[in-house]
Amino acid sequence: MGIELITVAIVVALFSLMALGVPLGASTLLISVTTAYFAFGSNGFILVTSAVTKVMDKQALIAVPFFVFMANIMERSGVAKELFNSMAILGGQIRGGVAVQTCLVAVILAAMSGVVGGEIVLLGVIALPQLFRLGYDRKLSIGVLCASGSLATLIPPSVVLIVYGAEANVSIKDLFTAGIGPGVLLALLYISYVLVRVRMNPTMGPVFDAPEAQLPFFERLSHLKGLILPFLLIFGVLGSIYGGIATVTESAAIGAVGALIVAAARRALPLKGIREALWATTLTTGSILWLIVGAVSLVGIYNLMGGTRFLGGLLTGLDVAPIVVILIMMAIIFVMGTFLEWIAIVFITVPVFTPVVTSLGYDPVWFGILFAMNIQIYMLSPPFGPACFYLKSVAPKDVTLQEIFLAVLPFIALQMIGLALVMAFPQIALWLPGL
Repeated sequence: MGIELITVAIVVALFSLMALGVPLGASTLLISVTTAYFAFGSNGFILVTSAVTKVMDKQALIAVPFFVFMANIMERSGVAKELFNSMAILGGQIRGGVAVQTCLVAVILAAMSGVVGGEIVLLGVIALPQLFRLGYDRKLSIGVLCASGSLATLIPPSVVLIVYGAEANVSIKDLFTAGIGPGVLLALLYISYVLVRVRMNPTMGPVFDAPEAQLPFFERLSHLKGLILPFLLIFGVLGSIYGGIATVTESAAIGAVGALIVAAARRALPLKGIREALWATTLTTGSILWLIVGAVSLVGIYNLMGGTRFLGGLLTGLDVAPIVVILIMMAIIFVMGTFLEWIAIVFITVPVFTPVVTSLGYDPVWFGILFAMNIQIYMLSPPFGPACFYLKSVAPKDVTLQEIFLAVLPFIALQMIGLALVMAFPQIALWLPGL
């Protein structure tokens, strides 16, 4: 059987198993084992094991559970609530200010966690009721919360960038540095959209009515104590990376310990809360590793059969401009995001795409940022946008999933604009790593 028919057979098998409700990790692992046996006999099982071991041996992946644990600790220690209140007061009585502050808080939370799910749940619990109470437009509130909460895919210490860097053999430090510019760009697009909408229709964004928000600016600064501990944690984690003091894995451990110190300093996390955080970390990391094992084993066997060379040859053989090839890759990732988890997308596409990107003369760091921005679109896109489901799990009962999907549509458009800008002007991502 030629590689063309094998490719078709794998795709059909994958869709069929997923249609039957088989979990993605189990589907990819089952297909890889079956393919390995028919292609290589009993030796195929050894090849599957070898492919998995090769990836799981990458030290950078150890950072994932540390950052997930840090996010869980921050979620349970009340830091996010205090941070939100401080930022809301700082915004004063600017129309739409609380929505803007929600976006800014999301940026800070992203820099403390790198995990989308926990961040959106936190904002959904803390910020959404506040926005509704103040009379903010429901769709505007829901949309800005989902979009800004998804910035953790891009802003360091993004778990998406860690996994991409490990698979593409690209410096994670450079990816983290490159993610700052596009992350800020997207945040500014969200904030600009909010300010334009509330200016066009003032009823969509009332002023913050708290007495503290009515104080003069310099008096409001005294309420910024909620920013101190989060910024110290961010400085400790990211500063150790950019300063060359620690590797990404070591800085992740610093972040985990730092989160415990922050929680202890606030006396806000009992031993039970730490046990809950550890258990939640175990569940999240376990699901991530399960997906990695399945995707890596499938791609490993497919690669041994010449699959990645075949797909790479198809892309490089296209009689189009190099940037069109990049656009095709982005389109493939976007389509895959409608039915696959982002981890599977990384391990299925990156081994094929990265050599092609390099051969076309593009920087794989730049492509990694485009990849992460595309994954951020996937986080919001129906029918399976994970961010929408995260918010639904904690939103008031009258907030429907349909309402959430409609609310995020303008922000998906903003994400596409941001992606197009970084694609057209690579220095938005590359100027900081180049310093």
